[in-house]
Order: sequence, then structure tokens, then C-alpha cells
Amino acid sequence: MPGPRGHEGQVSAREHAECVQHGLTRRGLLAAIGGGAAVSAAGCLSTQTPEPVTVRDDDACDVCGMIIPQHPGPSAEVFYRNHDPSGHENPARFDSTWEAFQYDFERRDRGWSRAAFYVTDYSSVEYEIFTDDGTTFISTHPSAEAFTHASEVTFVVASSVEGAMGRDLIGFSGDDDATAFADEYGGSRAQFGDVTRSMIGELAQT
Repeated sequence: MPGPRGHEGQVSAREHAECVQHGLTRRGLLAAIGGGAAVSAAGCLSTQTPEPVTVRDDDACDVCGMIIPQHPGPSAEVFYRNHDPSGHENPARFDSTWEAFQYDFERRDRGWSRAAFYVTDYSSVEYEIFTDDGTTFISTHPSAEAFTHASEVTFVVASSVEGAMGRDLIGFSGDDDATAFADEYGGSRAQFGDVTRSMIGELAQT
């Protein structure tokens, strides 16, 4: 729960510390308030968009608990405003794109607000397609530079190429890349706004 706020335009010591941590000074915050900008419950501007971070070697998926870099396929990061996901600081991390959507649908049902939704951009990496025990997989890419906004990719949905949690949504910032991938490996194409709960439910059952 946010702490009490003083008179309008004042910022508590806790809020100031949190904003400085995120690169916003007290002067900048007060100027923003004076200008009528929206302020989050933590005291920082709600319009701030965090940058993606590199997935660490021991980071676990917030849905299935698997260690993300140890498994193939696309991964995702979702940042939330005024909420810490699953008992740790932002972002929430996932070893599959469909799990990220599933988690986000559930959190938005609780009234949570997203600050950013990042997915692996396979147009920006040299990815590998490989077969293990008869299943075809795509490589994983944990570095921050491999992520882009989910709204900026075309997803190939439910192709024959799998990730850590089976068939998935594999994102490409290049529309031609997505088309070529789908032509070779099957699957349908979808934009961020096309992703529905029923689509995610179907992937969760594969």
C-alpha cells in the first residue's frame, strides 16, 4: 500500500528515494506535478517506460518456475506500475511468451497496469533451429538487446517450432521475417492486439 501523501505537490522521503533510484530527482518530480503530469502511487511518473533487462542465469519463470536461460525458445518480461510481481521487484519474467500473456491477463483482471511488455525479437538475433528427441526447437536469447516491445512484433503462433513450454508465440519485428518463418514452419500470424485469452488457452493445452 502506498504511504500517506502530504499536501499537494509534496513528496515523501520514501517516494523521493524511489524516484532517485529510477533516475527522477525531487526537483524533476515536483516540476512534473506542477505541470499536471500523472504520478504513480510510488511517487514516480506513471509515463516512465522501463528498459528491458538481461535475464540472469538463475532467473526463474514466474509461471512454471523453470530457470529461463536453461531452456529453449522465446522469453518475455513484463513491468507493472505500483505492483511487484510474484514477490520480487519488476519485471515479471517468463520462459515462454504464452505464459507472459496468461500472467498478464490474470494481473489485469486484478486491476494492475502494465508499464512495459517485452518479448524476444527474433529479427534482431542470430537464432538457431534445432531438433532434440524428435522435437524442433528455437534458441533462447536472454540479453536485454534481444527484447523489444510486444506491440512492435508480428507473432507466429503455434508453428511446428517449440520453446520451453511447447508451441508458442514467436515474435519478429520484421514482418517479412515472420512471413518467411510461417511459410517454412507453419503457424498463423498475429499482432499484439490480436492475442486473446482463448488463443493462450489453446497454447497452454498443447
